[in-house]
Amino acid sequence: MKLRFMKEFDGDMTKLPQRIVDGSVQFREPENMNVFGLVANIAGTALMAACIVPVVIVSGGFKAIFADFLRGYLQFIIAFALCIIIMPVHECVHASFFRGEVRFYTYLKKGLMFVVGTEDMSKLRFVIMSLMPTILFGFIPFILFFFFPSQLWLGITGAINIGSGMGYFINVFNAITQMPKGALTYMSGHHSYWYMP
Repeated sequence: MKLRFMKEFDGDMTKLPQRIVDGSVQFREPENMNVFGLVANIAGTALMAACIVPVVIVSGGFKAIFADFLRGYLQFIIAFALCIIIMPVHECVHASFFRGEVRFYTYLKKGLMFVVGTEDMSKLRFVIMSLMPTILFGFIPFILFFFFPSQLWLGITGAINIGSGMGYFINVFNAITQMPKGALTYMSGHHSYWYMP
């Protein structure tokens, strides 16, 4: 993998790396990325809230959590700080699944970071690449919290990262339901495509 850090992204999707493969099929997804982002954000926020509910219940409720600074407020601050620190690491985990060049973009105006590579991937590698950061920084800390309920920061960090993975869940769903057996996928601009080699 060759990671290339790009200038701050200006929102112009036509400037993202492009690739055309004859006979390729674009994933059925919204053409307008604002629509995709809105759907992913609404669904992700709902998922995040659903994950926070059991964390709060196990912690004794909001009243119990915020009765103690160290047990409540400080752990929320730690969780939010960790989520900010995790953002570039999250993208580097995605990037690690690419064998060729992958470009790292920041889009701080929208609070985003993302990577784009145009190489072929099998369905399995695409699915694992898409889900791995959410597994590492979402599901693992979320599950660990239930073994160590005094560590509220684990549950909150996990819940936030699970919810913020909604866009990846949609991409994985598209790959699983739209790609035939043996097909390869690649990214071009802000869309994913598949084709039969």
